Amino acid sequence: MNLTTPTIILTIFFSLTLSIIQPASKHNLNNIKYTLMLMFMISMIPLNTLLNNNHELTMSLLPLIMTPTENINITITLDTLSLIFIPMALLITWSITEFAIWYMSPDPHINKFIKYLVTFLITMTIIITANNMYQLFIGWEGVGIMSFLLIGWWNARSNANTAALQAIIYNRIGDIGLIITTTWLMTFSSMNTQELLIQYETVSIIPTAGLMAAAIGKSAQFSLHPWLPAAMEGPTPVSALLHSSTMVMAGVFLLIRLHPILHNSHLMKMTCLILGATTTLFAAAAAITQHDIKKIIALSTTSQLGLMMTMLGLNQPTLAFLHMTVHSFYKALLFLCSGSFIHALNNEQDLRMMGNLMKTMPMTSSFTIIASLSLMGAPFLSGFYSKDTIIETMTSSYINLWALTITLIATTLSASYSMQIILLILTGPSHTNLYCHKEAKNTIYPLMRLTLASIFIGSMTKLSTLQTTSMTTMPKMLKLTALVMTLLGVVLSKDLMHTPLRSQKLQTINLFFNQLAFFNIPHRALTMNTLKSSQQTSTELMDLWALENYGPKGLSKTLTQLVLLSTQQKNMIKNYMTTFTFTLLISMVLLPV
Repeated sequence: MNLTTPTIILTIFFSLTLSIIQPASKHNLNNIKYTLMLMFMISMIPLNTLLNNNHELTMSLLPLIMTPTENINITITLDTLSLIFIPMALLITWSITEFAIWYMSPDPHINKFIKYLVTFLITMTIIITANNMYQLFIGWEGVGIMSFLLIGWWNARSNANTAALQAIIYNRIGDIGLIITTTWLMTFSSMNTQELLIQYETVSIIPTAGLMAAAIGKSAQFSLHPWLPAAMEGPTPVSALLHSSTMVMAGVFLLIRLHPILHNSHLMKMTCLILGATTTLFAAAAAITQHDIKKIIALSTTSQLGLMMTMLGLNQPTLAFLHMTVHSFYKALLFLCSGSFIHALNNEQDLRMMGNLMKTMPMTSSFTIIASLSLMGAPFLSGFYSKDTIIETMTSSYINLWALTITLIATTLSASYSMQIILLILTGPSHTNLYCHKEAKNTIYPLMRLTLASIFIGSMTKLSTLQTTSMTTMPKMLKLTALVMTLLGVVLSKDLMHTPLRSQKLQTINLFFNQLAFFNIPHRALTMNTLKSSQQTSTELMDLWALENYGPKGLSKTLTQLVLLSTQQKNMIKNYMTTFTFTLLISMVLLPV
């Protein structure tokens, strides 16, 4: 790998930075779009080099801060992960930006919005190329701040403000883990990635647990997941970027990048496996009970992130990265298609209110079907290559029958809600008045690019020199398990559509999974109990204590003390007489007359 690659990567960085520094204007928006397009095309050059020889390159500037223990400098690493992720992120951001220019055109601050999207991409690129923990942390926090600003874009809506706060608070919990890891590495190891990964033989629970906490928060794994469906209050282009190539990918990417640290920690790998499998199933179950199209797709992302965590638990970071890359395209496509439908239906997001859009919006409908089929893992679309390989890997592993079973059930459920989206949006009677916008170039071109990627990226990866396919021999039925479970899910979705929830038990299960997505324990139960106990402490307990000590009782006690000081006479005549009598008797007995 020669000097061409670092030059190209630096060009991309500086061009993106310049595009957001330029003064805002309507003409400038198209400049940003064309800059992203050009940067995507340039970023394909190092990818081509990577296919021929899989080298890694590190580029460092002179130290910015010099300390007695180590020098802090800007260091960029260009390896398989970063050189594949950058073109992918640029293609998706280019498509989303083009879509957003049309979708957000009535917004008075559209220039700022587009610049926020590009800044979001820059912060994610910093994470991808960071070669030390300081740099990674800057990108990590940058992604968090940008998600806060973009989710709360429509800040006049209280729900959007709440969702933005939720995102930043949940991520702050995860950030504590990253800060702990960084502090530990600063003390006992090195902040530089290469030096850090050399020492992976020594297993320590503190950095590995910190990395896990960071990934759970950022990638919305079970227990810190409620911010992700809530983040759907932001504009649709934000949801598309957030779920495909930025924010939620950062947590899993961190674990993939620093996987050698987890490599020998069996406890952490087991935690990854259990957590990933649980997240996959619960998110898929919760998605079936939702009716808001964007929330279903958001929970689908959580489910797919759970699959990536499962692969990390099985010691397969490359496979997790493959699924991350492939998943990004069809997830961005699903969000943009849903945005197009929502716009056409006057901001209606309820699936039950949609219907018969196949005839009115044929192109978007076709793209939705392709994206949903790819998400299901339909053969020879992109999703099939990663999902099928994941299930085969789990089948040939010897430690995870439980995880395999859960993943297969989740596969069925994901096929079910994907099919439900297709059936409810595109078929059946129409329930709302259409605001028919023509499917213009601004909407169709970005969707078409993502559709082509959703179809071909999987097979292109399969044919590329990056993948060394292992010869796997297994029974035919076992090989077809994933496909059978997907078909079962499709059949199930058709049945679910025509099954009214009359049984009390069914309604309870439905409500349980519906609420599980938003997790009432931290949002309602804990907060209400905390508020009630605080109120009781401040109003009742504090007042009672103050009155006991400083009110009438306290005053009476001080008066009693003063009485005792002024006289020894306590008006206890019986006691005095008894004592006098006993003393007299004792003296008469003991003393001789």
